[in-house]
Amino acid sequence: MGDGAAGRVLVVNCGSSTVKLAVVDPDTGERPFAGLADRVGTPDASVRVGTTTRTPDDTSHRGALAVALEELPDDVRSGLVAVGHRIVHGGARFTRSVVVDDDVLAELRGLTDLAPLHVAPGVAGIEAALSVLPDLPQVTVFDTAFHQTMPERAYRYAVPEDWYAEHGVRRYGFHGTSHRYVTAVAAEVLDRPLESLRLVSAHLGNGCSAAAVLHGRSVDTTMGLTPLEGLVMGTRSGDIDPAVVEHMARRLGVSAAEVVALLNRESGLLGVSGHRDMRELEAAALAGDAPAQLALELFCYRLAKHVAGLTVALGGLDALVFTGGIGENSTGVRARVQELLAHLGVRADEGANAVRSQEARRVSAPGSPVDVLVIPTDEELVIARDARELVGAAR
Repeated sequence: MGDGAAGRVLVVNCGSSTVKLAVVDPDTGERPFAGLADRVGTPDASVRVGTTTRTPDDTSHRGALAVALEELPDDVRSGLVAVGHRIVHGGARFTRSVVVDDDVLAELRGLTDLAPLHVAPGVAGIEAALSVLPDLPQVTVFDTAFHQTMPERAYRYAVPEDWYAEHGVRRYGFHGTSHRYVTAVAAEVLDRPLESLRLVSAHLGNGCSAAAVLHGRSVDTTMGLTPLEGLVMGTRSGDIDPAVVEHMARRLGVSAAEVVALLNRESGLLGVSGHRDMRELEAAALAGDAPAQLALELFCYRLAKHVAGLTVALGGLDALVFTGGIGENSTGVRARVQELLAHLGVRADEGANAVRSQEARRVSAPGSPVDVLVIPTDEELVIARDARELVGAAR
């Protein structure tokens, strides 16, 4: 199964209005097929595979997936051994990837209230794949699972006990698939056993989180019950005094839910500067735009503060890893964060940091007490590997 087309996995990533597809070889990382459905659930839904764009009659996740798979070449389809699904929130129940059965699917439906914008589309993707590819086993890989190794002191909130015991109010963390991948690669780059390393991984995209990974296990992270907690993000505020919700609900004459929606969708970099895209923000800051400069400073300061705080969970720091669209591409963000962390022993190599590359690499100065790495993430590859391993184990 390990070579050729016979061990490939179809990876499905369903968002609220998108479906991303890729056929992945778990051994080589090769992707002979990829597709994207956009504006799912609206009359403007479209499915793009290669240079072909089609409009599905059924604009649901199931309909979009069916249309995308019609473009799947027979030789690629015949080599599939499983379908792997990214599920954002697995709650406390799912601590690792699992093969989907009726019980798992029922439990997933029960988790939709924890992250309705994320879990419900993931469940729809599983249901769609079961309908379109009923003979293939389905595997779910959870963003929260990697963080289930956090100790209680890290995942508990200081709230009434029954909030936790009866309502599941605790910190779960997200981006776990990415943190898991890049920390494993970091060990390879450093040529050290993962079990010996104290790492902080910073996944920086439209959503951002950092994780403390001790000897290969997540021991703390910045996101909490939902992806709103933690770092400043593209449209999310990150950490904020919870009393702000009541205060602004009263001042604006809206519900608490509407304020939370504003904290998720109209805040962060967008709220401070009017820009949610880091490339636009950096260009505006360079041109002298004061709100853009402030947003950039807020972003870097909050990230550096959280990285420093996460070292408490590690007892020190061997390496800081940047990943995600911003982490991999913004030389300015990396440089500023390294400046802010100089007191921890971080020493940047300006030349190495300025290089743009798709390869995993070190950007800290030679002899720096703390290594700084840039590692492109590959969540699809993790999902494919987990799916094939579980299918093999099930057999």
